[in-house]
Amino acid sequence: MTSIIGPEIIQRIGNTPLIELSSYSNEKIKFYAKLEWYNPFGSVKDRAAYWMIMDAERKGLLVKNKSIIIEPTSGNTGIALTGIASSLGYKVEIVIPEKVSEETKRILKNLGATLHETSDDLCPRVGAGTDQSIALAAAIAKPRSDIYYMPNQYENESNFLAHYESTGPEIWEQTDGKVTHFLTGCGTGGTITGTGTFLKEQNNSIKIIAIQAQQNHLLQGLRNFEESSMPDLFKRREGVVDQWMTATNQESFNAVKDLLKKEGLFVGPSSGSVMSSMLKLSKGIDNGVIVGIFADDGRKFKSLYKEQNLLTESDYVTAIEKLPQLYIK
Repeated sequence: MTSIIGPEIIQRIGNTPLIELSSYSNEKIKFYAKLEWYNPFGSVKDRAAYWMIMDAERKGLLVKNKSIIIEPTSGNTGIALTGIASSLGYKVEIVIPEKVSEETKRILKNLGATLHETSDDLCPRVGAGTDQSIALAAAIAKPRSDIYYMPNQYENESNFLAHYESTGPEIWEQTDGKVTHFLTGCGTGGTITGTGTFLKEQNNSIKIIAIQAQQNHLLQGLRNFEESSMPDLFKRREGVVDQWMTATNQESFNAVKDLLKKEGLFVGPSSGSVMSSMLKLSKGIDNGVIVGIFADDGRKFKSLYKEQNLLTESDYVTAIEKLPQLYIK
């Protein structure tokens, strides 16, 4: 890790590895994981954050040495925005639910973000009168719109384009066009609609599977769409989804532990949700190439995993040593 972040870091965004999960694959069904923690700030959200910042600069909505970026987030988008914006010379303020892990809050502060905490659930509810994070961010930004810019990942088309222009093409190329099923956890909807739209344009028979969390969940980054309204960004292209699956806390945490044991991969809880869903999906098909987005690794979830009795201190230290070096600490 390093505390020196320069503008050259953005060149490392995207082109993340796609690996076969050999201990799960068999002759007829292959499992692949897209390891998004190889992005410089550790998650799939690096893509959307970069696309949103670049678009805002092109439109003159962000001005160096003047503008402040403010955004409501449950973690990864905030980390990505803060890291990328700081490397480009912008200040960042993040509105974040209190329930977000202490590790995530520490990373944000270390990257230079100012935090505003709310009593929201992990996945902010979208809709009039229901989302404190979005409402607070808007309330701070509106009176000083000449200084504050809120990308608003829940509506920003660049969130979709990031995955339509990068994640989708990468998966298509990395599987030599053989992907048959694509799965990812859902929050804003940018990853599934952007990637799914691109893949469908290449081969309309590819199945796009959306994963939501159970109600009252502990899966940072995911939503339950019975508790939380679907963001506008997602609504625009909801039709790209062929199938919905719901991941429980328990099966997601079990998959986290299983992936570490079988594959040596230390993943975040949303990646556990994707893995458990990939396995459930495989029971209903005869053959296929299943690709899942592993959105982030487990380094931000030490306290959560300790609460769930998933890992000992020794297990955690050993797992961390296997992860790639990032620009967060």
